[in-house]
Amino acid sequence: MSVTPDAARDFLGHPRGLAVLFATEAWERFSYFGNAALVVLYMTKYLLEPGRFEAVLGLEAVKAALELPFGRLEGQPLASQLFGFYTGLAYFTPVLGGLVADRLLGRRRTVIIGGLLMALGHFMMAFETLFLVALSLLIVGIGAFKPNISSEVGALYAPGDDRRDRAYSIFYLGINVGAFLAPLICGTLAVHYGWHYGFGAAGVGMLVSLGIYLAGARTLPREAPPSAVAGARAERRLDASERRAVLALIATCALVTPFWAAYDQQSNTLLLWAEDFTDRSVDLGFWRGEIPSPWFLALNPLMIFLLTPLIVRRWAEQGRRGSELFPISKMAFGCLCVALANLVMAAAAGVAVGKASALWLIVYFVLATTGELYLAPVGLALMSKLAPAPMASLMMGVWFATTLPADILGGFLGGFWSRMGKANFFLMIALIAALASVALAVASRIVQRSVIGNR
Repeated sequence: MSVTPDAARDFLGHPRGLAVLFATEAWERFSYFGNAALVVLYMTKYLLEPGRFEAVLGLEAVKAALELPFGRLEGQPLASQLFGFYTGLAYFTPVLGGLVADRLLGRRRTVIIGGLLMALGHFMMAFETLFLVALSLLIVGIGAFKPNISSEVGALYAPGDDRRDRAYSIFYLGINVGAFLAPLICGTLAVHYGWHYGFGAAGVGMLVSLGIYLAGARTLPREAPPSAVAGARAERRLDASERRAVLALIATCALVTPFWAAYDQQSNTLLLWAEDFTDRSVDLGFWRGEIPSPWFLALNPLMIFLLTPLIVRRWAEQGRRGSELFPISKMAFGCLCVALANLVMAAAAGVAVGKASALWLIVYFVLATTGELYLAPVGLALMSKLAPAPMASLMMGVWFATTLPADILGGFLGGFWSRMGKANFFLMIALIAALASVALAVASRIVQRSVIGNR
């Protein structure tokens, strides 16, 4: 529960608090994606080499545990699996973060604690022996931070305010401001000065995020005490329509799992494609050199900047005509776009002689980013719109938690990168995304009939 402030239209027609949350999330995502752009390369090119691997606290035990279900893991397959578990757990802990905020600490304090833990984790990456400890701090910190920042966006608006969906699209742009800058800055520092400078820049970004949040706290909704929230929850049970809505949201979260397993190959195997199989040479006449492979990850947020206005305008036009897709149908289309993106990469792997042109990656990111925009912000808005008020942060956490099984699956799939032909690998990923598209299209019809029709 929160007390919504006067919704003065001070930021792009929205409350001023949206600007604070936009900037807070932009810098937090800078820290996250700065780290994510480096971790797989850091492991495959440096940390997992003999002589360094053995010095990492707990790594041999973790490797042995992972080999029980997944078989022998060395080098790149181990790095992909570790990355999958890291990103998956980082998006599962928001379930716990949502519960802690709803029942114990409130959103504000939970966000602050999460930000401090994340900053500490980024700086601890400078110590090779503490690599797993650093990742653990990041996982817990993200869990505390992520769902509560996202639910604060919804709390800026009164029930029924039609600006809420557009607010999440603006908020999503903030995510991608950070995601665009992160691989350029952190990747450049890592390539030219050393890995630890890249990780350190991510830590600085997290401190900036926390500073913005604290400085702008007065523009955010006043919270009722967690005890009052718990009391309100105890006073009534969910009615039948609310229970149907919760079940529909959980089912939707489960069905987007294959999408994220396919999509999150970007920071995993697609980054390895850019590193090892893409012609990254540039000759501008006055400068020639090689583009650092992490820079390609900046194409995703760049495409988001370019495509978001076009897609939002298209949705608005469809809305005026009464033909706008139901949210889950949009998500099905998003999965289809990611399937097409991987078909493009399969073609690149099939026809390339030597190293492939970077243009293939540009086409990939146009399609994959379109898919992301039809799924990720739509899912956030759907959680905010349909979740019963006492479960707002928890259901937002459940949305993020789908990344745990997705990234475990993605890490497992990434292990096949060095074991099979690259064209076949991308075809496999395309098939997984296509199956998710079909499942969501079916689910959309069911939810419209059984949930929306009875509200």
